[in-house]
Amino acid sequence: MSIRSAASDKTDRTDKTVRGAIIAGGEASRLSGRPKGLERVGGERILDRLVRAFEAALGRLPALIANAPEAAEWRPGLEVVRDLRPGLGALGGLYTAVRAGPGGVVCVAWDMPFVPGSLIRALADGLRSADACLPRSPGPRGLEPLCAAYGPACAAAIEARVAAGDLRAVGFHETIKISILTPEEVQRFGDPALLFFNVNTADDLAEANELWRRHGSSR
Repeated sequence: MSIRSAASDKTDRTDKTVRGAIIAGGEASRLSGRPKGLERVGGERILDRLVRAFEAALGRLPALIANAPEAAEWRPGLEVVRDLRPGLGALGGLYTAVRAGPGGVVCVAWDMPFVPGSLIRALADGLRSADACLPRSPGPRGLEPLCAAYGPACAAAIEARVAAGDLRAVGFHETIKISILTPEEVQRFGDPALLFFNVNTADDLAEANELWRRHGSSR
């Protein structure tokens, strides 16, 4: 695996072929079955916050990777793509996003309300020199695979790992070229604890709204 730092100060030269995808995975069992991305943070649905960030970053609407029958009603105008290989969890969402169109794709989980367009642009720029671009984070993996950019080469790499029985969202990284946003680069976009905060429970939702109040309407 080749790892190199991704420059984040060239956002004006983002590759216009890079797409966006919002990954609407999981059953939201810890939110009483309510779709996580439809919850509101700062008075705005998480899904709408992410659509706004993608439009600002890439100049077009993202696709919505979702299996729910009612997904097309969540945000009219978004292309809804069902998992190509159901049952693979987060990895299946990433695989579907990569295969959903030409070029690269920036993927963000739909339970992450504070991902800014500037970070999305930086991840897209990272694909200029690598097959995937991920940010460092304080999370358990040390990386954020559900806030990352993936190029076309990732499809075959994921297929090979699935065939080997490896369903980890980062399991295919060892066979592709990876670009990493360092902690210092990530800090340019905000506090990582805020950027990568995700809403899984009612307590998380309350905390997200408190974080929004604390940081103001800029988030």
